Amino acid sequence: MNRALLGPVTQLAHSYSQIFSAPGGWLSQLPGASRFGAGYELLYQISRNYEKPKFGIHSVDVDGATAPVVEQTALAKPFCRLLRFKRYSDKADVIATMKRDPVVLVVAPLSGHHATLVRDTVRSLLSGHKVYVTDWIDARLVPLDQGSFTLDDYVGYIREFIQHIGAQQLHIVSVCQPAVPVLAAVALMAAAGEAEPRSLTLMGAPIDPRRNPNGVNDFAAGKPLSWFESRLVHEVPVNYPGRGRRVCPGFLQHAAFISMNPVRHMSSHWDYYRHLVQGDLDDAEAHRRFYDEYNAVLDMPAEYYLDCIRIVFQQHLLPRGLWQVGGERVAPEAITNASLLTIEGELDDITGLGQTQAAHDLCSGIPADRKRHLTVEGAGHYGIFSGRRWRESVYPQVREFIAAAEGIRRRKHGRSQLQIVGGLT
Repeated sequence: MNRALLGPVTQLAHSYSQIFSAPGGWLSQLPGASRFGAGYELLYQISRNYEKPKFGIHSVDVDGATAPVVEQTALAKPFCRLLRFKRYSDKADVIATMKRDPVVLVVAPLSGHHATLVRDTVRSLLSGHKVYVTDWIDARLVPLDQGSFTLDDYVGYIREFIQHIGAQQLHIVSVCQPAVPVLAAVALMAAAGEAEPRSLTLMGAPIDPRRNPNGVNDFAAGKPLSWFESRLVHEVPVNYPGRGRRVCPGFLQHAAFISMNPVRHMSSHWDYYRHLVQGDLDDAEAHRRFYDEYNAVLDMPAEYYLDCIRIVFQQHLLPRGLWQVGGERVAPEAITNASLLTIEGELDDITGLGQTQAAHDLCSGIPADRKRHLTVEGAGHYGIFSGRRWRESVYPQVREFIAAAEGIRRRKHGRSQLQIVGGLT
């Protein structure tokens, strides 16, 4: 309703910002025109509706050659699409290199933002890996007759995606929230005697929120589940395909994101206004790119959202060994063949230090020489998977870890083949 009421104001602000900043226009020559244009542009950016961004990855560099990239849907589910970013080349040596590259599944978070939040992660990985990504669908767009979506369903989706790609060739990079269901899916597969992925990389994840709890953890644990259900869950209105579905609305998630650092966001918008006035278009464009992503939010299914609050942040069922999915206990100690890397940001204000590293204690079946932990100095929550620190510091270590895990699996596979051949002869 607020967006509908602000619609005319938003469009007028956009028009006036163009009029007062158009090169060669007579209004742009008036005294103070740059300030008027900047003010209207700021109003437009604050009040407009932000649609889901595109990944926009059209090419990557592979061994010094430019490889075109095509985004494909590998598997479609009601609440998620499994995307593959397919690389192409007309050079035989580049094709041979790409065929040898490890396969990586990037599990994007379902916590308010779209999967495009991990665009930087995907782009970096594509330079030396075959990449799949979970693209979660806005719950307001999923018709009610498609049923509900719980945390157990999330685990089932991940398990199905792993099986679709092929666990024996797969490395999983889980960004933030999904590390909990990813660990559960792999644990259930291992306990059932199914093949395990070659490696697990868990980044900034609430594996055990009891360790070094912060404001986010205190808020989630400090109120009864009924409080979240009565105040943060609403029905999708009639003008969306998912009308009648109970969701945690994206705009409430966005308000929560802003409230964590309101001064920083106000300062950023003020800087944006000054950059426009001064004609610093490069910095202004950088601001727009960031907030085009940050302000684009999605609705989460209510059942899934409440499950996360209860299971992860209030009852801590995973680290206590009490979580059951489909009647089966989630036992991370059953994982024995995968390598494990955990990554945390030194200044992470969403996931406290030690909460991700807790996976090492839970995955007791993985030998110590196949476990690694990385704390990224000076990095916040987003810095461990996006931006300069990710590209220059984190990604090179993730790449080396995946390569090492790839080598371990190949050596084990080679020994198995030799043993089989020896037995036959």
